[in-house]
Amino acid sequence: MSVQNGPVIRLENIGKTYRMGDIQVQALRGVTYSINKGEMIAIMGPSGSGKSTLMNILGCLDKPSIGTYMLDGVDVTKLSDGNLAEVRNQKIGFVFQSFNLLRRVSALDNVALPLLYGKNKDAKARALEQLGRVGLTKRAHHRPNQLSGGEQQRVAIARSLINNPAIVLADEPTGNLDTKSSNDIMNLMQELHSQGITIVVVTHEREVAEFCEKIIFFRDGQMHSEEIIRHPRHIEPTAVEAK
Repeated sequence: MSVQNGPVIRLENIGKTYRMGDIQVQALRGVTYSINKGEMIAIMGPSGSGKSTLMNILGCLDKPSIGTYMLDGVDVTKLSDGNLAEVRNQKIGFVFQSFNLLRRVSALDNVALPLLYGKNKDAKARALEQLGRVGLTKRAHHRPNQLSGGEQQRVAIARSLINNPAIVLADEPTGNLDTKSSNDIMNLMQELHSQGITIVVVTHEREVAEFCEKIIFFRDGQMHSEEIIRHPRHIEPTAVEAK
């Protein structure tokens, strides 16, 4: 069940227009929606529907052309690029399809990386804590090429949590995984959600989306519909290392 204490994300009339020479392309058209703290939401839609543009805006990687985006009480549409980057680093955890891990360093160093930029003295201890949270304490000193795909994604999830973000954005987090590993990752997402973390997942797989509480469907740059999942999927996880 969600721990709902008001919206962590509030979008009001969000629009995004790109210019391609003399042509204007409206990627988003008047999107208004709120996500409460502790919710687990899936975003689905065909290619060109606007879901990737929306994720870039939610992740503070891009700004809307019009509209207001309130993230954890901050109107990020009015921030400078520098302040936007600061909000992005402090309030958002990212999980990507391709894991985006540094190949030549350990899982521990990959998780600690966001803190190392700030010369945080407790970086390694906090990174080890997050690895324990995803069941990978004993893999802390393994490099990515010594880990399975599912384990690499767990490392990426641990890294996304290192700054205690207001929201975790997962862009096709199971796209490079087999079915068993995909189920394990989504079970982990559900566990984090049960701890009060707000999670937004972009996926093209209905079976993945059904692990969430709600599915938002996009079409032609607009929110087309919303579906409430009364009984989210849950596949009994395979055994992982005890924390």
